[in-house]
Amino acid sequence: MKQTILGANGQIAEELVKELKLHYTNDIRLVSRNPKKVHETDELFPANLLDAEATSKAVEGSDIAYLTVGLPMNSQMWIDQFPIMMRNVIDACKKHDTKLVFFDNTYMYPKTSEPQTEETSFQPNGPKSSVRAEMANMLLEEMKNKQIEAVICRAPEFYGTGKTQSITNGMIFEKIAQHKKLIVPIKDNTRRTLIWTPDASRAMALIGNTPDAYGQTWHLPCDDQRMTYKEIIDQSSQILQRKLPYKILSMLFFKFGSLFNNQAKELLELLPRYKYDNIFVSDKFKKRFPEFKITSYQEGIKKMINPSKQ
Repeated sequence: MKQTILGANGQIAEELVKELKLHYTNDIRLVSRNPKKVHETDELFPANLLDAEATSKAVEGSDIAYLTVGLPMNSQMWIDQFPIMMRNVIDACKKHDTKLVFFDNTYMYPKTSEPQTEETSFQPNGPKSSVRAEMANMLLEEMKNKQIEAVICRAPEFYGTGKTQSITNGMIFEKIAQHKKLIVPIKDNTRRTLIWTPDASRAMALIGNTPDAYGQTWHLPCDDQRMTYKEIIDQSSQILQRKLPYKILSMLFFKFGSLFNNQAKELLELLPRYKYDNIFVSDKFKKRFPEFKITSYQEGIKKMINPSKQ
């Protein structure tokens, strides 16, 4: 069974390739502008997903395609490119009768402390969240009309080693490795739901290879013992046996910084999430796949602090 990853080379895609090879298939195609092999048997297929014909050729012959493509944190780029990529991939999968597994995020959810389930209504507030809502709705409409066999796998913020990119990685764990003062966005006492990057990829591979999982949305599995940033930093301090100083940056600070720094400007849309507890609920997955081993925050933090022990 040929399984194709659209948007190879990122951390989610690399972990997904490893999981597919280990448990599901040796016939793996990696698609991106400049794909690189993870295993010697991987098939490389250079393609630009903004090109409908190239996307069709990349998908052709695939039983399952995983859309894991990412873009830099640039709102205009998201507006200009993500919907086109999604339309091209949907059309290609329909044309070639290929199942589609879409790796999604939670940007379009309300930025409140209310628990988030697969039934949570979208309330986008800003360009990036609006684009993500548009992409998800585009696929949901095709699924509703029975035009495609597809599944949405949705994950909250990542943390993990390797190429993993996230606010938590950048402001907490990378600063620990650099022996710099840690940065906490907005508040240090709100509960965070984070997903360990390899868990997200393993769960997506499992869902993609479970026929009755299609036609719906799944929240990927996370540890429900949600920790605050203060607790994460305290745990890291205990492991390292040294005090880890940190500073809390207010929304006002980020707003001021956005006047001079484009990265800070791009973060503004996402930061209200950090004012409230983030209760991402993955009970549906845990009930359907009770044998799946979820990485606890304690295990994940140890691996972040001591990556050689992975």
